[in-house]
Amino acid sequence: MSQITDTILMIRPVAFRMNEETAVNNYFQEDLEMRNSEINAKAQAEFDAFVEKLRGVGVNVIVENDDLKMDTPDSIFPNNWVSFHKDGIVALYPMFAENRRRERREEVITRLENEGFLVEGFMDYTVAEDEGYFLEGTGSLLLDRVASKVYCAISPRADEELVIEFCEDFECDPVIFTANQTVKGQRLPIYHTNVMMALAENFAIICLDTIDDKHEKKNVIKHLKETKKEIIAITEEQMHHFAGNMLQVKGKDHKYMVMSEAARTSLTSDQVKAIQKHCKILSSDLTTIETCGGGSARCMMAEVFLPKALKVV
Repeated sequence: MSQITDTILMIRPVAFRMNEETAVNNYFQEDLEMRNSEINAKAQAEFDAFVEKLRGVGVNVIVENDDLKMDTPDSIFPNNWVSFHKDGIVALYPMFAENRRRERREEVITRLENEGFLVEGFMDYTVAEDEGYFLEGTGSLLLDRVASKVYCAISPRADEELVIEFCEDFECDPVIFTANQTVKGQRLPIYHTNVMMALAENFAIICLDTIDDKHEKKNVIKHLKETKKEIIAITEEQMHHFAGNMLQVKGKDHKYMVMSEAARTSLTSDQVKAIQKHCKILSSDLTTIETCGGGSARCMMAEVFLPKALKVV
C-alpha cells in the first residue's frame, strides 16, 4: 500500500466566487472587490497554470469541467465530497453548505471509469446531512493509508461519530483532536484538518500551536512518531498562508510536495530543507483561489487510488 499516488482528479471551475454559505465558519475566505466573472476568469487561469505544472513533472491529472447549471462556487475543491480507495471503493461525504452538496456528480465517477479505473462500490455517508452532521472528505480526514490511521480535527464540518464510523468501515485507528485559530481575539475551530496539517510518506507538516489541549497535542505527536514521520512544525501565521495545505504526489522521476506560492514563500529555509530531504517542492500561484475560496493546493486535488480495470484483449 502506498501513501501517495501519481493520479489526481481536479475540477475546472466555471462559476468560482466567494461562497457565502461556507464563509460562516471558513475564516480563511475574503471577499475581493471585483465582478464574479472576473474572479472566475482569474481562478481559471490559476487552475490551468497549476495543472500544466503538475503534468509537466509527470503527474497524471484528470480534469473534469464543472457544470454551469449547478451554481457550485467551490467545485474546485473536490477532495471534500469524494475519496477514492485502493479496493475500488468510492466514499461520498456529507457537506456543511447546501450548495456544495450539488458538487457530487455521477459524471465525475463515470469519467474515472472511462479513464480505465475500477469502481467496485460506494461508502455513502451523505444521509447524515439530513440530521445536520457533516464530514468533509480528506479536508476533514487525513489518511495515513499505510499505517491505517486517520487524523481529524473536530469542527462543524467534522462530526466525531462520523469519523469513528468511517474508521470502522475502513478499518483505521482514529486520532481525534481539536484545532483552533484566533479570530478577532477568540479561539475558534479550524474548519478543515488539512489546512493545519499535511501527511507525506516520511514526514508531516503540522501547526501544533493550533492544538490547545496539551494531552491531545502529545497524542498526535505520539502517533506521528510511532509511524516514524519527521515532524515539521509551522506557525499559525504560516498556516494562514496555507503552509499546512500541501499534498505529496508522485511525478515521472521524482516525488513532489505540492503547495501554493504563498505557502512556499512563507516557509523558512530550514523548513524548505527539511521537506527537500524527502522530496522536491512544486508550487504555483493560487492567490485568487486562496483568497475567495479559503482553500489551497491540497483542497484542489482528489487523489485517485482506485485499481485499474484489466483490459480484455
